[in-house]
Amino acid sequence: MAKKLLAVLLAGMMTFSLAACGGNNAASDAAAPAQEAAPAPAAEEAAPAAEEAAPAEEAAPAEEAAPAEEAAPAAAGQKVGVSMPTKDLQRWNQDGANMEKELKEAGYEVDLQYASNDVQTQLSQVENMISSGCSVLVIAAIEGSSLGEALDMAKEANIPVIAYDRLIMDSDAVSYYATFDNYKVGVVQGTYVKESLDLDNAAGPFNIEFTAGDPGDNNAGFFFNGAYDVLKPYIDEGKLVVKSGQTKFEDVATPTWGTDVAQARAENILSSFYADGTDLDVWLCSNDSTAMGVENALAANYTGKYPIITGQDCDIENTKNMIAGKQSMSVFKDTRTLASQVVKMVGQILTGATVDVNDTETYNNNVITVPSFLCEPVFADANNYKEILIDSGYYTEDQLK
Repeated sequence: MAKKLLAVLLAGMMTFSLAACGGNNAASDAAAPAQEAAPAPAAEEAAPAAEEAAPAEEAAPAEEAAPAEEAAPAAAGQKVGVSMPTKDLQRWNQDGANMEKELKEAGYEVDLQYASNDVQTQLSQVENMISSGCSVLVIAAIEGSSLGEALDMAKEANIPVIAYDRLIMDSDAVSYYATFDNYKVGVVQGTYVKESLDLDNAAGPFNIEFTAGDPGDNNAGFFFNGAYDVLKPYIDEGKLVVKSGQTKFEDVATPTWGTDVAQARAENILSSFYADGTDLDVWLCSNDSTAMGVENALAANYTGKYPIITGQDCDIENTKNMIAGKQSMSVFKDTRTLASQVVKMVGQILTGATVDVNDTETYNNNVITVPSFLCEPVFADANNYKEILIDSGYYTEDQLK
């Protein structure tokens, strides 16, 4: 019953999030505590080999988002550079396609480039965008600290830079940051576990393991801290037991967010602590690529009661696993909403309007605190995925068969 109540409440947040991404709101109180604990540096998730990429043309158009031209009219001849990390992950295809579509509809010329998860390629592409006369840059960095030369060029040319979903670190040339409330992503995951196990009332103990993201990704610490802060009181009480003893971010992190890396670590934990038939009740994973690695390890090496498994991004294969009972939930960050917000911010920048931000305290990149706009995450599971993912037009039923 508690789980269904949480689903109703958080599903309701999705409607709020769409409205929140259109105006100026107060920053989430939940985001701020993560800053002190989150690791600062900046590499991001490389595409795991096992992850299925979705063609960009499959990306659903932004739903119920205000047309970008209504937010700010385009000026003739203005070009926007959009730098995405890779085409090998489904979500970046969707992000790039959504943003390109809305920017073109608003009248802008768009230079959209994918960098194949190669830092030097992204650096070269961004430099070319600057040289070719882009008026604004939108960058989802592969490694947040690796674009120094290009950012210096952008600053010298007075070109504003919007960091897209990944904070660009160690530079004062970052004008704005647009993302989801990353600490709240973890809170949603931790709360799902809390409600699913009824931790406030159940006797326990329950066994839990953690798999976090790339230690060089600024977002990964926010995700982990949000979840861990919800569950720590139950770990301290002994109601949740981490048999591996691995509870620090650096111990549970997954370089490159790799499915294969997560799988190898999970196999080691299962063989070391659960081979005797001990049940594992929860495996909290920060995103879907790491969740897929854990699911692969469980399929090959585990015979006990199937655990609750969390994820993030609602990737197609993981959503299929949710439907099949192999993954419990995935935090849904509707990238159509984020893309629409960034298009609006681009228009505000180029017309000299006030740029929407709702957080001016949380995201420090080691040089400056970057004005940010945070959209709200929700979660999908087997009970609500049709409403959240299909009815909204994000996926079709055929894609999830």
